[in-house]
Amino acid sequence: MTATYSPIITSLLDNDLYKFTMLQAMLHQFPQTHGVYRFRCRNNKESAYPLADIQKDLEQQLDSLCELRFLPDELDYLRSLRFMRSDFVDYLELFKLKRRFITVSTDDKGRLSIDIEGPMIQAMFFEVFVLAIVNELYFNALSNDSVIEEGQRRLDEKVALLHQYALEQAKYGRDIPPFIVADFGTRRRFSKRWQAHVVETLHKAEPKIVGGTSNVYLAKQLGMTPIGTMAHEFMQAFQALDVRLRDSQKAALEAWVHEYRGDLGIALTDVVGMDAFLRDFDLYFAKLFDGLRHDSGDPYIWGDKAVAHYEKLKIDPKTKILTFSDGLDLEKAWELHQYFKDRIRTSFGIGTNLTNDMGITPINIVLKLVECNGQPVAKLSDSPGKTMINNDTYLAYLRQVFEVDEPE
Repeated sequence: MTATYSPIITSLLDNDLYKFTMLQAMLHQFPQTHGVYRFRCRNNKESAYPLADIQKDLEQQLDSLCELRFLPDELDYLRSLRFMRSDFVDYLELFKLKRRFITVSTDDKGRLSIDIEGPMIQAMFFEVFVLAIVNELYFNALSNDSVIEEGQRRLDEKVALLHQYALEQAKYGRDIPPFIVADFGTRRRFSKRWQAHVVETLHKAEPKIVGGTSNVYLAKQLGMTPIGTMAHEFMQAFQALDVRLRDSQKAALEAWVHEYRGDLGIALTDVVGMDAFLRDFDLYFAKLFDGLRHDSGDPYIWGDKAVAHYEKLKIDPKTKILTFSDGLDLEKAWELHQYFKDRIRTSFGIGTNLTNDMGITPINIVLKLVECNGQPVAKLSDSPGKTMINNDTYLAYLRQVFEVDEPE
């Protein structure tokens, strides 16, 4: 393939907010934590050509990425976010990703391997950049005028849908919680330029519906709200920190509360499954956190369990919020909102369907934490196929400790 010499990532703000929030908590509380991350393409057989073909370009893009530093205006923006502490922004002023912590290789089947190993205050910041780079390099070879035209046609349909939903929302008045959608599509975007176009278009069309984005650079540029709290890796890390495995979820939630003291109050529920999460999410945490985020399993069953849990704790569900972020499009999000709107507030993070809906099959790529401090860690997803670990013995032990059955 022809090498691409123009850097894809040109700003370290071009990242999801939860990378900053997790990085701050790790720096303050567990700065010596060591992590190992592995890349996987979940649908290799559906790719238009082997991902191994982009290895040379990827290596070059990583070289460029590791030369970047935060600019003064970017640091000023981060300081303006009330949950970002001044000492953390001072750290970012000195921050630079280290190239030695990331390696790229391929196998004889044309599969791409990316391994990140190093201090988590470095390693965890690579993920979104790397996935965005892989996506853009892959789709660059498939892009042409007809693809862009199809993407624009689909984007126009989304704008029309938003206008329709805004009209329907207006009929309810203020008694019904609003329909709120955020862009969560940085890691799987068609390109950086296309994501910016999509987010700006949707935000201008219906700013009361699409007011937020997980991408900090776009939030800064477009005057939108940066959205994000924690990802699986944060809670997974506690499986290898100095707490009993059975207490790892509670320790992670406690550390988050200690760091943010009321800000960023959306807890992720599917690191060891929703049922095991709710056993740990007692009255203390239920009152401290604003709501929960769904990222695997049936969203209706999950949401019903969440509402029932709040009611069991004698907490009015209408004072809480459920954030859905698993494989959504606007239609699915609206249907979920209609189902829950009379019982609890909702919001929706939509990724691939916003930033990579071009008529081409997207590649389903992930870069997950698999080891921490020399020990295996894992996620027991509520969806088959999302669990990623190379140690079946540890996986069985994790299931036993959290009383999670094997998937059928």
